[in-house]
Amino acid sequence: MLKSILSRSLSSSNPSSETIAKANSYSGINSDDSYKKLKYKLLEEYQDKSIEDITGTNLIENKYRNTIQIKNKEKINFDTKGNDFKEEVFCDLKIIPNIGLATEKKLKEQGYEDIPSLLNHTKYCKYAETDIEQLDSGSFKDLFEIVKKNSYSKNNVLKCLSEIANKNFKFMDIETLGLSNVPIILIGVAELSENGKHIESNQYLLREKSEEPAVLEAFMSHLDEDSVYVSYNGARFDVPFIKNRCDYYRINYEHDLIHYDLLYFARRLWKSKLPNCKLTTVEKYLFDIERVDDVPGSYIPSYYESYMKKNNIGPLIPIIEHNRMDIVSLAKFLMKMHDEVCGS
Repeated sequence: MLKSILSRSLSSSNPSSETIAKANSYSGINSDDSYKKLKYKLLEEYQDKSIEDITGTNLIENKYRNTIQIKNKEKINFDTKGNDFKEEVFCDLKIIPNIGLATEKKLKEQGYEDIPSLLNHTKYCKYAETDIEQLDSGSFKDLFEIVKKNSYSKNNVLKCLSEIANKNFKFMDIETLGLSNVPIILIGVAELSENGKHIESNQYLLREKSEEPAVLEAFMSHLDEDSVYVSYNGARFDVPFIKNRCDYYRINYEHDLIHYDLLYFARRLWKSKLPNCKLTTVEKYLFDIERVDDVPGSYIPSYYESYMKKNNIGPLIPIIEHNRMDIVSLAKFLMKMHDEVCGS
């Protein structure tokens, strides 16, 4: 959980009194930039520490080379079970091609109350048969694709979460040295226990830039054909970035996974309630989580470069904590979104 080492850092939510006193002694630094001040303090505090001193750190090896894994586990109460979405889907005629609101109303007036009843309809029987086969196939991908294509009922995309086994959720986030064609310095992936009572984060850290293929391979070891990505703007940024870096190293990226990009759902559900839909804003207003001395993504490249130049882990500490908080928050966001559309 990084608690022991982070207590000696202002990037912790609970810094020690010694750390606070030491920070106050730096008030004369010739910079008004709080992030530069924080970085300087971290360099001072961790000058005698190594990566191995961070709680949860393991050295792992894969076919590319060794890299660092940081593993942490914490309690959560994740539960998306118990809704009537399948019944709703079977009663939603609009998932059939060429059926909109008006046509659905007319068909129901004629006695076609659900999709199975359309098996007796001359025009829509073949479509109904195909969709019923997909809905009954037991494949979540088939179910998701049917639900997703219905533009009239976006809530069902969240409701069908109840059909995903907890172990298949992959809450993920990356930290990079820029917006394109630069290394990924940290990949975080969080996974739930089978009963949803714990969430475990695994973060793969670039000690030096030559380790990037090993970091990519370590992340992909968590994926299989049943995995479901959960991210925040990851459909536009994180996943394409990972694919691009795999292409750069000629690493085969075979995964075509269902992806819940929660930024999209946050905007639809909460845009009118919040100043903006940034991840940290959602944390603050809906979960009463306010980060202390968090380092924004725009400062992460300079922090990482300071770690490389100084051979000092200090600037890595807030990067690791920033990434860990991001992926754990995604699980909380997803459950709240599911509860809202299900009326819980």
